[in-house]
Amino acid sequence: MLKKTYETVVIGGGIIGCSIAYYLAKEKMDIAVMEAGKIGTKTTSAAAGILGAHSEINDDFSVFYPFAKASQAAYIELKEALYEQSGIDIGYREGGILKLVYSQAEKQNFNYLLKQHTVEWLDEHRVKELEPSISSNVLGATYIPDDVNVLPDQTCHAFIKSAQANGASFFENNQVFEIVNKGGNYLVKTAQGEVEAKYVVLATGVYGNNLFHQLGLAERVSPVKGESLIVSHEQQLLKHTLFHNGSYIVPRNNGKFIIGATMMENDWSHTVSLKGADFLIKKAKKMLSSAGKFTIEGVTAGLRPTTFDRRPFIGVHPEQEGIFIATGHYRNGILLAPATGQMIRDFILGKEVESKLTEAFRLDRRQHIIV
Repeated sequence: MLKKTYETVVIGGGIIGCSIAYYLAKEKMDIAVMEAGKIGTKTTSAAAGILGAHSEINDDFSVFYPFAKASQAAYIELKEALYEQSGIDIGYREGGILKLVYSQAEKQNFNYLLKQHTVEWLDEHRVKELEPSISSNVLGATYIPDDVNVLPDQTCHAFIKSAQANGASFFENNQVFEIVNKGGNYLVKTAQGEVEAKYVVLATGVYGNNLFHQLGLAERVSPVKGESLIVSHEQQLLKHTLFHNGSYIVPRNNGKFIIGATMMENDWSHTVSLKGADFLIKKAKKMLSSAGKFTIEGVTAGLRPTTFDRRPFIGVHPEQEGIFIATGHYRNGILLAPATGQMIRDFILGKEVESKLTEAFRLDRRQHIIV
């Protein structure tokens, strides 16, 4: 039942909001999470669950990489802590990623990545030893053992149950319509009634632009739809995730494989098109010679929330110190959930947050870009 007051209200019940609730509830804060639909669905449920601290990096080794790496490392302890409190196995699967290379030009694109001490170049013979079903024309691969994967649904629900065990409350089908400043606190108007809170966190993914506008925030979050196929095979064909040019085949602990994902800018639909499915099938066959024998178990689509520079907004409202934003995680919501939860926790508790992080992820950073 909805109370009249909470210390913190988190708006958004995807994995980012649930991680924030978990870390705040561990500090014995009185937390309520408001979700317009069903908690843990939408973008979270459509994710592949790759913890790609290396594989998703371009050349930002100064800020984004260490932030992503720390979040990836947090899962090592989290998988045990969450299981202990929730009884849910998050499906943490080791093996890592093989980023496949089909030409010398492609190999040169990975020079920056191969400078990392945990990344190794494997020639075609070594790749085929590791994965005998790999396509015959592969030149080699960069092997990233640290980029493992988890099951997004189970991870999100493990955060939820663990947060509930520490006193957090979750309210589904409870859309937030308005946030009003009330003399230092905030009145949060929802479909189930009004609540007052000292702190409000917007972890709304692509669905928070109306609240952004109400709160005087100029920035917006836009969707990049990703379509994926859920497939199976009578044999466990892969030990490693295969990755090429943003597409992947992910073997999961539940026996399924995820083939993903398309990139469709500003597409707000949740459907999977024949064009998208055809693209994914062709990409899978390029990576794995036996991919044509997969059985399609289902399809899924999620709206990745992205910002103007593809980096998330994580921080305090520029003019209202009790309002916090945690959205725009693009392709990396599952990966960055722990670090984001910890960062928002530290902001609210008044703990020190690295200045390079506050500057890199601040909401008004566009105004501070030096041309």
